[in-house]
Amino acid sequence: MKPLLIATNNQHKFIEMTQILAPLPFRFLSANDIGLDVDVTEDGLSYLENARKKALAFFHASGLPTLADDSGLEVAALQGAPGILSHRYAPKPNATDADRCAYLLSRLAPHPKPWVAAFHCEVVLYTGVGTAYNAHGICPGFIIEEPRGDNGFGYDPIFVLEGATQTMAELDNVTKNTLSHRARALQTAMPFLSDFANS
Repeated sequence: MKPLLIATNNQHKFIEMTQILAPLPFRFLSANDIGLDVDVTEDGLSYLENARKKALAFFHASGLPTLADDSGLEVAALQGAPGILSHRYAPKPNATDADRCAYLLSRLAPHPKPWVAAFHCEVVLYTGVGTAYNAHGICPGFIIEEPRGDNGFGYDPIFVLEGATQTMAELDNVTKNTLSHRARALQTAMPFLSDFANS
């Protein structure tokens, strides 16, 4: 099986991505698996730019085919914020996921509900032959006032999918890995990932 490096230092994200991609014949590797220490400055102007930066950085550090993603939460009442700054949105140094959720809710408090929002994800595959393949996924929904659930990370505990009653953090892995923004991006990417795996 071909190796595929997942360009993230977030173990939650690594597990989620490899579960979604499990049907493909790859040998999935994390940075930790190969002793890689790569810290990418995510200063692109879009999810695609940031995902490309990560894919290229991890590829050049490892020499391995690399799959990267960048994602964020866009809230209509905040004119699309936090967006590509989702992970760095809370001003508190070394902010936790709980800090980020609390800060977002504090910013939304003056705005009338519903707090319509959508998760976005861009994935990029770089194989070292000069071409990067990419796909985008969107998961619409809304923000709630109180966090619920512990099977997730980031803003999952305060985000309810459109047409659902549970937060992303209340969903079991099988359901989340079918409906999430990352799942939708990876599902769109399946044709070129499959072609590469079997080439």
